[in-house]
Amino acid sequence: MDKRIVNFIEKHHVLSCSFSFKDRLHSASCFYLFLDNPPRFIVASSEDTLHVELAKKSSAVSGTVHLETKQIGKIQGIQYNGIWVKANNKDRKAYLTRYPYAIALNPKLWCIDIEYIKFTDNTLGFGKKLEFRKIQF
Repeated sequence: MDKRIVNFIEKHHVLSCSFSFKDRLHSASCFYLFLDNPPRFIVASSEDTLHVELAKKSSAVSGTVHLETKQIGKIQGIQYNGIWVKANNKDRKAYLTRYPYAIALNPKLWCIDIEYIKFTDNTLGFGKKLEFRKIQF
């Protein structure tokens, strides 16, 4: 993955994630930890939330991470697609190291295994896009 994409993602800590199953749609915002090998977000979310309920029925997820700015030349953000899976013990340890206050909550942790990212970075030129695909076609 292009280091500029990784650098952008690592500077932020909240993502949006969206899910759908049949005619139900739902989005949520989550604190995340990004790990880049393999590329994935680790997030905490209770099993009784609507987005986790939908993710259990269809694991496809999409979302964004972006810089909030009104200055067009500074616009930066990613759009991603991935697969929602339960976090493993290694990912759990990494998340709780990054967010130690979460230990008291004993959170349920999930991973978003990233399949595609489109990074818009106007600091590189208006409308400049960089892409990452897990599988190249």
